[in-house]
Amino acid sequence: MQCPYFDAYRCRSCTWMGRPHGEQVADKERHCRDVLGERDDLTWLPPVSGRESGYRNKAKMVVGGTVDQPTLGILDAEGRGVDLEGCGLYPDDLGATFPVLAAFVTRANLTPYDVPSRSGELKNLLVTLSPDGELMLRFVLRSQEPVARIRKHLPWLLDALPSLRVASVNLLPDHKAVLEGEREILLTADETLRMRLNGIDLHLRPQSFFQTNTQIAAALYRQATAWVEELAPASVWDLYCGVGGFALHCAHPDRDVTGIETSAEAIASATLSAADAGLTRVRFAAGDATAFALGAAAPPELVIVNPPRRGIGEELSRWLESSGVRRVVYSSCNAASLARDLAAMPSLRPRRAQVLDMFPQTTHYEVLTLLERV
Repeated sequence: MQCPYFDAYRCRSCTWMGRPHGEQVADKERHCRDVLGERDDLTWLPPVSGRESGYRNKAKMVVGGTVDQPTLGILDAEGRGVDLEGCGLYPDDLGATFPVLAAFVTRANLTPYDVPSRSGELKNLLVTLSPDGELMLRFVLRSQEPVARIRKHLPWLLDALPSLRVASVNLLPDHKAVLEGEREILLTADETLRMRLNGIDLHLRPQSFFQTNTQIAAALYRQATAWVEELAPASVWDLYCGVGGFALHCAHPDRDVTGIETSAEAIASATLSAADAGLTRVRFAAGDATAFALGAAAPPELVIVNPPRRGIGEELSRWLESSGVRRVVYSSCNAASLARDLAAMPSLRPRRAQVLDMFPQTTHYEVLTLLERV
């Protein structure tokens, strides 16, 4: 893949841009193998790759420029907007929304937030595309002042983007280098975007996390489900469950599945998905994964963990080591933190692993590992 923004040094976010895709995937697997170390009893499954461009289901567009000439993209070193509406990482259905959204900024008189002067209102536009081509749009604002204008012109936007199902405002009043704030104001009757993967409907609320690459996320869930079905545990915990992707895929009439996640929004999404699917033996609860494990009366037969980049940490690793849990499915986006966690639970040995190219054109990837107690 070649990118004119990268070649012109306007955006260098994709550090591996221009490298052959197959070479990227091979290097990611090589890196993961090196970090985890040589293990005679570890079987590596073939790496999973998909599209090298047009793969992102979510656009995180920083808004810069002016009301009349807004930019959607990133900020440069001076905090000025760099327009990336033609970024090749986005599929056509997502890229087609950007000119419409830029026009809406002008129509609704939404002043882009200017970082150097700390003035203006509209900070980011967050757009998510479902596998069915439906959209969720979030306006990240400094205050509620523009909300009335957004509501006034929303019918125009819904007409211009007929696939738009969920729209909301997120309030981020602080001058911080973060993507969003805590408070969300829904603008549409629909509250969730339906993300259909492998025949399973996952409901996504505005503040819920979902994997960036739909194609690779589906493969990730399929592989984890295949391992779980092969092992046939009677009880499963899905820790750091997000909107319940692993838990819902692993549901079975003869299996109790529990999902734990700190985000109440994600748990609301997961609970709705389970209810829609009629899964009576799948339950979700908001809470800290480590605290839940340490406070449980008894461990399950299998634990799935899908932590953030920092990993599961020493405390949960120690609990897993001493818990008697026979098997763990560990999905990691950071091989270094995975290696640290593995070192803290030596009785749970990695038996199978697979690298998934979740983030083409970058050094990042996902690795799925099956651990078994020795």
